[in-house]
Amino acid sequence: MKDLSAWLSECPLIAILRGLPPEDAVAVGTILYKAGFRIIEVPLNSPDPFASIAALSKHFGDRALIGAGTVIDPLAVKHVVQAGGHLVVTPHADVNIVHKAKVLGMIAIPGIATPTEAFSMIAAEADGLKLFPAEAYSPAVLRSLRAVLPPLVPVLPVGGIAAGDFAGWRKAGAAGFGIGSWLYKPGRGAKKIRARAEELIVAWQDTLD
Repeated sequence: MKDLSAWLSECPLIAILRGLPPEDAVAVGTILYKAGFRIIEVPLNSPDPFASIAALSKHFGDRALIGAGTVIDPLAVKHVVQAGGHLVVTPHADVNIVHKAKVLGMIAIPGIATPTEAFSMIAAEADGLKLFPAEAYSPAVLRSLRAVLPPLVPVLPVGGIAAGDFAGWRKAGAAGFGIGSWLYKPGRGAKKIRARAEELIVAWQDTLD
């Protein structure tokens, strides 16, 4: 399995599919993959999340990085692995979850909100950092963090992010983004999901010009 930097180099956007029903997992995942997404997260407060992770992992194999979000219990990490997932994302800075993920050979992206949390998670060998909730901060906050964080540690703003927000955060040093309800909500039709996924990919590419 590739490391986080390799996945982000293919597409630095994480699709957060909160509320995804297992029966829709492959169909939604396929829409996102065709649009260009390569990282898909199923939050554990979704209905039967391990079934969705298993379906996505089986369908995509090593073509996509599949895993769990909203992981708040170290015991859940083993269940993610058993479902075929390779990614653990948390909303908070939990050393035990990061350690468990790394022992099991997974990619860990813990949530952070302060420099103290950021350096604690780096010391725990996190693969990247999730600045959460991004809507409570600004690109200026990320710019200050980037001035002191190791340059190779990716920071991804998550929370309230839409396609129109990329430019400012990117200039401040964002390595990518996690996109939730702006991209996917239960019951949203395939056509709208596809349109928003494609809009996000174009918006990111525009920041690279």
